[in-house]
Amino acid sequence: MSKYYYSYCPDGIKSRYELLVFDRKEQPFLPLTEHYHDCLGRISKSSALSYLQCLLPFFDWLDVSSNYQSKRVKWNDSPIKIRVAIEDYLKIKMACKVREKETFRFVKLTIKSPNTVNRFLSAIKSFYKTLIRLNMYKHNNPLIDSKEILSEFRNQLEGVRKQKPRMPTIGGTEEPLEHRRLTDSYFKIINEEWQPQIIDDPHLPFQIYQAGKKVSWSQRETIISRMLFETGGRASEIIELTIGDYRSRKNLQEVITFNKGSHGKKVKFLRFSKETVKRLLNYINTERRQYDPSDLGFKNLPDEAPIFLTVYGTPLTYPAWYYHWNKAIKNSGIKINPHKARHWFVTTRLREIYNISKNEKEIDQRKHELIRYMKWNNPETIKTYEHHFDEEKHRKAHDQMLDAMAKNEIEYDREQNIKSMKKTKLTVIENRKELDIHEDLRELLEGLE
Repeated sequence: MSKYYYSYCPDGIKSRYELLVFDRKEQPFLPLTEHYHDCLGRISKSSALSYLQCLLPFFDWLDVSSNYQSKRVKWNDSPIKIRVAIEDYLKIKMACKVREKETFRFVKLTIKSPNTVNRFLSAIKSFYKTLIRLNMYKHNNPLIDSKEILSEFRNQLEGVRKQKPRMPTIGGTEEPLEHRRLTDSYFKIINEEWQPQIIDDPHLPFQIYQAGKKVSWSQRETIISRMLFETGGRASEIIELTIGDYRSRKNLQEVITFNKGSHGKKVKFLRFSKETVKRLLNYINTERRQYDPSDLGFKNLPDEAPIFLTVYGTPLTYPAWYYHWNKAIKNSGIKINPHKARHWFVTTRLREIYNISKNEKEIDQRKHELIRYMKWNNPETIKTYEHHFDEEKHRKAHDQMLDAMAKNEIEYDREQNIKSMKKTKLTVIENRKELDIHEDLRELLEGLE
């Protein structure tokens, strides 16, 4: 038997489904198929596909290894059975530790836990939310804890003062909670702390471009990679751009795009170099036109037309693009995923801000401009990057201190050597005089005798 998998609809076949999910018996599995297509209206295709890829192994595990009172758990069973199955899956397949609370479960990641635990829990929660909305699941969402119980639990949290509520965390009088915040999720991860990565190699983009050349990237792959590093945008935000997204900005160096959580609404702009503008327009009028059945150039293309196409003339998808990225990366030996280009962009922009700003006021102003450009939901995100530069400033100041210490040490040793030489010379002279006097006295005494 095969595992759960998905397959895209073949060209020439009309279907309401962009892809179909198949179960272990190679029969269409509508629950996951419907969930994927429901996600497309709310999140990007790459995110919807990421959810699907997280769920496939779980549904395969349900059929093969799940166990509730000596029976396999089915996806449409009662919430209690689903929760037991998910808890077992987290422990057995994802190497998590799960701690029981009165109404929910705390999930603790271990060093063996994959990075996809949080994504899996979000995906399975979204799955049941979709199926309840579509009337395909007749129970409450197994992944949601009741708000009443959650509120009761909050009220039971006691602070350092007996029979009093907790003081605000900012007061510093309370021990911090073992989780950042309570959610309505039945499974709550308690030791996951997202940290942006600091990518501070100024030559990284050029290494990637060279890697692409070695595996014969097309214009399309090169342009998308350039836009990743130059704009700080996510890969999906760039891959899914349309001609209208480009035309809507007066500046040829800019496009509008959606943001994570904007549900497809175009709420941000990306800006790239003049060199990339030349490459992009050339791609649209040459390579793209070659694969576009309409055979239209930039001026005549409709606004809804996707900028990036496959060789089959269909809109480029993240998996199709990632194949080429991954091929170049593996061939070059560089270990980097596309999202790290976003971290590189922020790190590089911050370095520039610190270099060109004349005072703290200018630094703060430019940092706020960067936060608005990145469309961060949490402005505190930038503090992790700032911490990198604080450490770098400390290293620079520390090196200066160490250099000064080294110079002082050399100067001290030199002065000590001079003093030692003077003392040695004086002792020799004094001893010689003393010896001369003794000789004179000896001759005088001998003459007197």
